[in-house]
Amino acid sequence: MQIGFPIRIDHRGRTAETTHGQHVREMIEQLLFTSPGERVNQPEFGCGLMKMVFGPNSDELASATQFLIQGSIQQWLGHLVQVQEVEVRSEEEKLLVTIKYTLIKTQQQQMDSFEFSP
Repeated sequence: MQIGFPIRIDHRGRTAETTHGQHVREMIEQLLFTSPGERVNQPEFGCGLMKMVFGPNSDELASATQFLIQGSIQQWLGHLVQVQEVEVRSEEEKLLVTIKYTLIKTQQQQMDSFEFSP
C-alpha cells in the first residue's frame, strides 16, 4: 500500500492508503498540475501544462501538449508506467487530457482523464 494523495486521514484515524494503481494515477496528476520551478527541492519537476491553458486554442496547441505530457511522464514516471496514448482536446476554455498507459509492475492497463481550466 502507498500513502494517498492528497494526504488525508481515513475512517480509522490513520493516514489514508491507496493501491499501487491509484498511487500512480495520483503521481501523474501531481506531475500534470505542477509547474517547473514550483518545487524547491526539485525545480525541474512538472509539466508546465497550466501555462498551456492560456495559449490560443488550436490543434497545434493540442499536439504540442501531447508531446509535452508524454515527455514529462517518460522523464519522471518512466520507471512506473509505459505510455500507450495521450489525447489532448480543447473545448472552449478547457483542456481535456486522456492518458492510456500500462503499469510496469502489474502490466495492468489504465486510462485516466484530467481537465484543466484557468
